[in-house]
Amino acid sequence: MKGRRRWCWRGEHRRLALLLALYTLLLLLLVPYVLDYGARRARADEEPLLRRCPSLEEALSEWGWEQRPPPPGDDEEEEEEATAAGNGSGAGKRHIYLHATWRTGSSFLGELFNQHPDVFYLYEPMWHLWQALYPGDALSLQGALRDMLRSLFRCDFSVLRLYAAPAAPRDPLGAAPPAANLTTAGIFGWRTNKVICSAPLCPAAPLPRREIGLVDGAACERRCPPRALRELEAECRKYPVVVIKDVRLLELGALLPLLREPGLNLRVVQLFRDPRAVHNSRLKAKQALLRESIQVLRSRHRAAEPRGPPRPQQPPLPPGLGLLGAGRAPAQHRAELFLGGALEVICQAWLRDLLLARRNPAALRRRYTQLRYEDLVREPRAQLRRLLRFAGLPVPPAMEAFVVNMTRGAAYSSERPFLISARDAREAVHAWRERLSRQQVRQVEAACGEAMSLLAYPLSAGERR
Repeated sequence: MKGRRRWCWRGEHRRLALLLALYTLLLLLLVPYVLDYGARRARADEEPLLRRCPSLEEALSEWGWEQRPPPPGDDEEEEEEATAAGNGSGAGKRHIYLHATWRTGSSFLGELFNQHPDVFYLYEPMWHLWQALYPGDALSLQGALRDMLRSLFRCDFSVLRLYAAPAAPRDPLGAAPPAANLTTAGIFGWRTNKVICSAPLCPAAPLPRREIGLVDGAACERRCPPRALRELEAECRKYPVVVIKDVRLLELGALLPLLREPGLNLRVVQLFRDPRAVHNSRLKAKQALLRESIQVLRSRHRAAEPRGPPRPQQPPLPPGLGLLGAGRAPAQHRAELFLGGALEVICQAWLRDLLLARRNPAALRRRYTQLRYEDLVREPRAQLRRLLRFAGLPVPPAMEAFVVNMTRGAAYSSERPFLISARDAREAVHAWRERLSRQQVRQVEAACGEAMSLLAYPLSAGERR
């Protein structure tokens, strides 16, 4: 009896061992299949988008975004850098670029960094370059913008002397002095810049630098005399973090040389917003945005043709351009046609950036993050903490109160569209539903549907697909 029980027990043991071996073999075969299936599914999902974005591969090649294995030790260095940033103690100077386009809430995002006591903030410095080189198309100006960024991040502001001139009448920030007499007055949104409007550059400043709160532009202009650029450069070198916000860099790929440059610890925050809300906001400020919309629109022909040299002479713009202007009389709606056509170009640039980010190239790892404006205004505290952690900055409690107050204002509309003020976040998110016609919504969704899908913006009921 004992021998029979022993034999039965050994048989059960053998069967259990066999089942375990078969289960292990099944897992070994199944896991690679699932991973391969996921990769093939992702590639299949990208195929229709790539067909609608034929310039992506040319753009990747032009900017050198080929998938290359990182050099030995690179991942370890990035991991250490990311860990230091998460602890708020990133070694050395850190540089943050806020990559956005017009009317996406970028001024509000930039103001959050402007308020931080450890940040030297530059508001739209590339405006001067675009004005000086008008009417150059946006795509051809990307290299010059990148080189300007490199100088500014290194606290070398002399580059502004190449482009700064008296401001155009539509400049929302006021006139700038001639290049020969360039001072702090007229650059970097100086009337509301916390560094320019505080000591030591402005001993009689209305607010100390470390106090959180919007700067009174009129008080700053009255109490803070213009200072030489070299004094501003000296202040820039004192800060551990330099943040530049601008809306004129069309493609994320243009930043590749800066992301790979050893002397720059560059990180990129890309801001998105529902294109329907962007279009609604742009229409409210269409005269102020007309010139720059034309510069973006002039890139359409060049983005549709092969990206490498040589390029043929660009043809003049036709009178009615794009899905967003279809069916309208150009003579009556010329400004809206230009703004709508420019939004088409911007959405295609978004699509290229989103597809590029999905490929996760080595240069972007741990140096790039995305932010939707809607998430920022709906979850201001959580998104503020995430942004500052990404930048390697502490989160002062006063800044949390500030960001909540700025998104819980009494109203949305403003007579001055470039003015930063407290807004009603819910109204800001949903205003386009009441202000855009059904035709305008359809046109935006036709032009931007692929990018909206990747950003999880649902199409309206009549356009879902």
